[in-house]
Amino acid sequence: MKSLLFLLFILILGFKFYSVEFLVTLLVISFLIFFHELGHFLAAKSLGVKVEIFSIGFGKSLIEKEFKGTNYRLSALPLGGYVKLKGQDDFNPKEQNYEKDSYGVLSPLKKIYILFAGPFFNLFLAFLLYIIIAHLGVQKPAPQVGSVAADSAALHAGIQNGDRILAINGVEISSFDEISKLVKNEPLTLLVERGEQILSFSLTPKIGMSYNEFLQPIQKPLIGISPSKEIVTLHYLGLQSLKYAYEESINASTLILKGIIKLVSGDIEAKNLGGVITMVDVTSKAAMIGISTLLIITALISVNLGILNLLPIPMLDGGHIMFNLYELIFKRKVSNKTFEYLSYTGMALLFTLMLFATFNDIMRFIQ
Repeated sequence: MKSLLFLLFILILGFKFYSVEFLVTLLVISFLIFFHELGHFLAAKSLGVKVEIFSIGFGKSLIEKEFKGTNYRLSALPLGGYVKLKGQDDFNPKEQNYEKDSYGVLSPLKKIYILFAGPFFNLFLAFLLYIIIAHLGVQKPAPQVGSVAADSAALHAGIQNGDRILAINGVEISSFDEISKLVKNEPLTLLVERGEQILSFSLTPKIGMSYNEFLQPIQKPLIGISPSKEIVTLHYLGLQSLKYAYEESINASTLILKGIIKLVSGDIEAKNLGGVITMVDVTSKAAMIGISTLLIITALISVNLGILNLLPIPMLDGGHIMFNLYELIFKRKVSNKTFEYLSYTGMALLFTLMLFATFNDIMRFIQ
């Protein structure tokens, strides 16, 4: 009953602030969870391990169906999910099951294979979504100069507002965000379209203040131009779509890993940590904008789920992988008492992080 009331509360709030787009958000989150658990499910099945429960959501079961020994459930709380394997219990490690279709009889490497499959499926899903996005078209700022900074390398070289950057050092430019990747502290040759003219400019960037992906001030080489308001839609087809998907998957994964390192080291403030409310807010707003934007946000969240689940925290897939690596290296299992204590510690840590992230979300929402 409590689960149903909480679900009703979520739906009322969601429709109040985001209208029908909130349903899209629930579908996106549920699909990402389903795909993650599908990875564990298929990996376990491939090794002959019995999957007792496959649940999308937690709490009270709304719909369930028994099929070939597995209880498939759609539960009331949509922000999560799990598969229960025969012989796997985080809080009762003493209750081992050594039947041939049990998780407990597997070698550490086979267990790691099952554990890794969930996060891998999230990363693979993001890759597939980026392929779809590549074919639908990606909107980016055009490589057109909107303004030229005072006393900049571009100004001294003679670049003007409205100029279109065609190439830098022979590398063709399709969008404005490609420019910064090619600007280094060395002489550059810019090929520029101005009206009906094609002009060439030589300049050396100046070191100036800019911002990184976390909006932190940094010193970097700058040519001193900013984009116009013009937008271009770029389509990546065939092998180009695979290259685009690979690069975007790597970029998203790297960004998340950098963010985690900066949070742990204190390089960025903990108040920047977002939780479920931020995820719902961003996804619902993306659904309002259009399908491409929604798919981009969905891919980012999928990468996020994949990377975060690989962190070496007990209760996460990465924590269990760590336990099995220990067994693989030292030829003995972590003691039941240690496993149990670490599992409860991991659960407490995750719960604390969830509460803190939710508090941050609420404060941002109020502001």
